[in-house]
Formats: sequence, C-alpha cells, structure tokens
Amino acid sequence: MAALARWCLRRRFVVIALWLAAFAGVSVAAAVTGSAYSNDYGIPGTDSARVSELMEREFPRQAGDSDMIVWHTARDTGTVRAVDVRQHMTAALERVEKLPGVVSVTGPYGRDNTDSGTDSGTDSGTDTSRISADGHTAYATVLFDRPASELGESQVRQVLDTARAAAADGLEVEMGGAGIGAAQQTGSAHLSEAIGVAAAAVVLFLAFGSLAAALLPIATAVVGVGTAYAGVGLLGHAMTVADFAPMLGTLIGLGVGIDYALFIVTRHRQGLKAGLPVDEAARRAVATSGRAVIFAGATVCMALLGMLVLRLSFLNGVAVAAALTVLLTVAASVTLLPALLGLIGPRALSRRERRRLAAHGPRTRARGGFAARWSALVERRPKLLAAVAVVLMLVLALPTLSLRLGTSDQGNDPASTTTRRAYDLLAEGFGPGFNGPLTLVGRIDDAADRVAFGKLPETLRGIEGVASVSGSVLSTSGDTALITVVPETAPQSRATSELVARLRDDVLPKAAEATSLKVYVGGLTAGYDDFARVIVGKLPLFVGVVVGLGSVLLLLAFRSIGIPVKAAVMNVAAVAASFGVVVAIFQWGWGSELLGLGRAGPIEPFLPVIMVSVLFGLSMDYQVFLVSRMYEEWRRTRDNRVAVRVGLAETSRVINSAAVIMIAVFSAFVLSGDRIIAMFGIGLAAAVALDAFVLRTLLVPALMHLLGGANWWLPRRLDRWLPRISIEAPRPADPAPALDPAPEPSPVPHPRPSGSRAPTAPHAAAAPGGHRAAP
Repeated sequence: MAALARWCLRRRFVVIALWLAAFAGVSVAAAVTGSAYSNDYGIPGTDSARVSELMEREFPRQAGDSDMIVWHTARDTGTVRAVDVRQHMTAALERVEKLPGVVSVTGPYGRDNTDSGTDSGTDSGTDTSRISADGHTAYATVLFDRPASELGESQVRQVLDTARAAAADGLEVEMGGAGIGAAQQTGSAHLSEAIGVAAAAVVLFLAFGSLAAALLPIATAVVGVGTAYAGVGLLGHAMTVADFAPMLGTLIGLGVGIDYALFIVTRHRQGLKAGLPVDEAARRAVATSGRAVIFAGATVCMALLGMLVLRLSFLNGVAVAAALTVLLTVAASVTLLPALLGLIGPRALSRRERRRLAAHGPRTRARGGFAARWSALVERRPKLLAAVAVVLMLVLALPTLSLRLGTSDQGNDPASTTTRRAYDLLAEGFGPGFNGPLTLVGRIDDAADRVAFGKLPETLRGIEGVASVSGSVLSTSGDTALITVVPETAPQSRATSELVARLRDDVLPKAAEATSLKVYVGGLTAGYDDFARVIVGKLPLFVGVVVGLGSVLLLLAFRSIGIPVKAAVMNVAAVAASFGVVVAIFQWGWGSELLGLGRAGPIEPFLPVIMVSVLFGLSMDYQVFLVSRMYEEWRRTRDNRVAVRVGLAETSRVINSAAVIMIAVFSAFVLSGDRIIAMFGIGLAAAVALDAFVLRTLLVPALMHLLGGANWWLPRRLDRWLPRISIEAPRPADPAPALDPAPEPSPVPHPRPSGSRAPTAPHAAAAPGGHRAAP
C-alpha cells in the first residue's frame, strides 16, 4: 500500500487524468449504447414464468406493456357517455395516437362520434366494458412501439401532457402504466443524489473546518460512483440488470465512498498535525487506513456477491452492479485520493490548525473530549447501558415479525402523482382487482381438454373472491387458451394471494380431472408471490453464507472467537431493527403519506436479500474500524479494559461522523420518487444510525467490558493453523518531536483493576514491529 500511495503522489496529475479519462470514456460509451435494463422477476419453472412464456408465444399482442388514459366526470356534470365528453375525449385520443412512438389507442368510443346524441350509451360504437357501471369513469389503452423500459422520457412526457391537456371543469384526466411511472420518477432521482452529496459536504466541513479537505471525499466518491453508474449501464447489455440497480449502486457507493475517503483524510490530517510532510502524511494514511478501507470494501463486495448463491438472474445483475460500484469507490479512495491530497498540500488543515501548528509545533498528546468521557461512562456502567441498548433494539425489531412480502404497485405511489390518481379512479370505477387481473393460460392437447377449459369461466365465477371472468380465448395454433380473472381485492391484498393459492391448489386441479389439461396462473400478484416464495426458501442459505464468510474474515483478522460471534449477532440485530422501521413505515403506513412515500403496502420480495447484503457489509465496516484499534491496544498492553476504552475513545468520533454522512446520503434518496429506492434509503439510514450510535459505540464496548479477556480467546491449536492477515500495517514512528518514547496518556486515565492481566511490558511497550502505537 505504501508503494502504491508513493506512486500516486509522485504522479498525481497522471492519476487524476487517468480517472477523469475513465469517467468520461465509460460515460460516453454508455450514452452511445443506451440502456438495456430489465425488470424480469420471472423464475423458470414457476407458474407465472410459464404464463409469460406462453403469452409471448401465443398471444404476443396481449403480452407487452401498455399504459392507460383514465378520465372521470364529476357526479353533477353527467357521465362519460355524454356527447360533449365523448367528442372532447375522442379528439384527445386521436391527438395521442398521432404522437411519435404510439402504435394505437383503443378507447370506449367508436370512430363515429356523431351517431348518438343521447347520454344512454346504447350506440353500437361504444365499448361498454371500458366504461364503469356508474358511467362516470372510462379508460383507453395506449400501445407503444417499444417496451416501457426502452421508452424515452421526453416521448412518454409528450403523451402524458397531451392526454392531461384534455382535462376541463368537471372532467379529470390521468394516466397510469409502466411507461408513465418511469417517466415521473426520473426527474427527482438526480435531485436526491445532489441533496445527499450537499448534506455530506456540510458534515465534512463541520468535521474538518477546511473546505479543501471536505471536498476531497466528495470528489473521490463522485468520480468513483459516476464511473460505476455508467459501467452498470454497459453491464445491462451483458446480463439481466434491474432498472433500479444504478440508483441502488449510487446510494451505496456515495455512502461508503465518502466514508472510506473520510477515514483516510482523517489519518492524513493527524499526520500533518504531528509534523509530517504532506507526501509522507498521505503515504502513511494510505498505508494504514487504506488497508482497512480495502478490507472493509472487500467485506461489502463479499456480502453483495453472496446474492449469487441464490442463482436468480434478476438478483445476479443487482449484486454485480452494486459490487462494481463499491470496488470502484475503493479504488478511487486508495489511488485518486492520495493524488488529490498531494495536490492541495497543507490546506487539508484549516487556517486555524495551520496557524496553531506553526506557532506551537506538532501536537503529540491526545486530548480528552466527549468521546473520552463517553468511553469512560461505558466502562463504568456496562450492564445498565447494554440492557438499554438491547431493549431498544428489541422494540424496533418487533414489527419485523409481521413482515409480509408481496407486490406494491402504482396504488402505493404518492397521492399527488397521476399514476396513483389513475389507479384510484380505476379501482373506484371497476373494482380494486381491476388493476391486477390474473391470467389463466391452459395447454390443450385434445377435445377433452378443450371442453374442460371451456367450462372453466362458469366454474370460476362461483369462486369466492372472483369479481369477473372473461370468456376463454383460443390461440391461432389451437393448443393454448386464455382466461382473464379479475379478483375482488387489490393486487397487493393478502386475499388476492390467497385466491391465487386456492386456484392453483384446489379449483384448477379439480377442473382438469380425467384430462391432460394443464392450467397455469399468472399475473402481477401471482408473479410476485412466486418470486417471494423462492426468495424465502433460499434466504436461510444466503444469510448463512454471508454471516459465515464475514465471521471467518474477522476470525483471521482479530485472532478471536468472541469478536466474530458478537459481530454476527450485532449484524443480525441491525438488520432486524432496520426491517422493523421499514415495516412500520411502508407496510403499516406510519407517516408514509406525510413523507411523500405513498400508501402503505407489502414489502418487495427482493428487498430482504439486497438489504441483508448491504447491511452486513456496512456493519462489518464499523466493526473493523472499531475493533482494529482495540485489537492494536490489546496487543500492546494485554489489558482488555484499556484496549476497549482507548479504542472506543479514539474511533467513536470518526465512526459517528461517518455514520452521519451515510445517514444524510441514504435519507436523501427518500426524495427519489421511487418506492423501492425509498425503502432502501430509509432501511439503510436506520440501520447505520442504530449500528453506529447504539451497537458499535454502546452495546459492543459494553459487552467487551463484561467479557474481559475472553474477548480475545482463541484455542492455541486453531491459532497455529489459521493464516495471519493484518488489517492495518504497524504504525511508523512519528518524526521529532513525536519520537518521544514516553507513553502518551490514555484519553481517560483509569487504574488497572485488580485481577486483570498485567502487561508483559510497561504501558509504553512497543507495538508489533517495534514502533510505538500512536493514536
């Protein structure tokens, strides 16, 4: 690491130019090739996947995405069948149909708008199935020439503006569908990124007092994340990548990238205050904290890539995209950052700090402060504080017991959006289930199968929970038939999921008795239920792999059984408590509308897997930075109380500053306009807050005080067998006058308790490698 840092410092302009060239080159390539994201949640072998395959092959015109224009008349202004409404909306639909990219618009009115002067709706040109029973709501289907994921924002916005321009007094016009939903989210996505970065910059400036030092972590993270963002776009051409993967990668990358740079800049500033030259301070910062950054980044990537064990193509792309972002932010932290540190020189310190350094010389003694007083308090009251932390985490984790995975749709959008208003109008006019019909597709081999399938609509109409059933439609090949079932309840309702299970397990097998007929149930709810069932089934394996690998890394790093066990328990606690917060806000609806997050609904099926990956990785970061300092002090003194006290006092401030930055970045993504990204933002912000302020600076040190020397126990045979790795290189000696061999006082003096193991040397004993371990 020292050699890498030295090379980057000597060739700082070359390093900066290479990073900027990579950023620009990948961005241009991504812009030229375009995006190829896919939200295919289908899992081969499930009913919903078979339905999708059969629909694409046998009913291609009904398999694609389409948006809806919905209009509604007030109760005191007549119905949508009125002549003026009919003529007004027909003209509007014709304008929409002429727009670029629109293949067709199918509405409730015929082409001849002059044959009926009544409000009865009995003319032959009216499709009554597209008009609600009360006559006040109608809809038209807009078919685009490309899938929703490939539509340009400007193209969809033009359709939306043209349709909504038809609104008038007493006539409301809204739009819903995948294309409209994607277009209305794009505008606020980059705003959330800007707000998060601005908030992080403010925190960094308050922490450092130097504008130049505060901007370095921002610049490093932005270049690394920006390169990764464009790279994820290119990755979508090689594998299945969800459309929210770039935003998720940005969310994670900004958080960890700024934090990683923060740790290195903090160590660099400590070196400058100790009287080191700029290049030497930067080299030592990368050689010490840079190693910890690489270790922490590796744990995050390992946790993210743990999703590959699930063997789900949809999650594979998300895992690789997020891991790529973390990898590039780590690379920028250990190469671009030292180059920038060399570029700004002593301005990494504030003017006041530079004046103090010039007037009084290097500062060699640690100072007290709130961190030291807090560390002493934890040492004095470990049982009480540990009990408070445990109770708090248990209370926050309770909502997790009611976690329900399922589909969220545009009915969960904020009430101010056109998609939510269109959804509500359709639900009110045609029933809640209209927004998520079930698709039943049957494979027909002979006449008996055809007869059995033909009787299905009548059978289904008598099933509890079914609102309406279409007649059976036969494909042109004659071996596949289709029925559409509209449930009485909304797509995200538990009752709709129960209806899907009842159809699959009871109704359809009975209807196909004594035949070779195979009927599969698909649709929005069925697809998400299949996805959730597979995810839940594989979740124990996934969590076991992630926890196991993380524990092995900590075992190798800290030569202890207790440290990895406590870390695993703490990580599970952080995940459970953060999910409790997510369930309370998004599933129970506590403040979701006030926060602009839309109506309450179930949690996305893939959220637990991705959040577990990210949270385990981030939790490991803080564990590494906290315990590595304690471990260093333990090896020096062999006194557990001193090790925990000094480690907490010297790392809690930087951990808390890093946590505040992450919380600010993650919370800003609530403004993204995307419910999924908002879930991640709130979940990650809650997890980081609890991890940093409750677990790492309260519960972990309290438990370590209670366990004493058992924290560092490792069987001798295992110790000889395990390979040795070091997170941080031994700290080199400081230049004069910091070479004074006299011991620096601990932040909080504390007499060695009776019965504790005496150190093998005086308190100033050398750290491994013969160097004094300066804080």
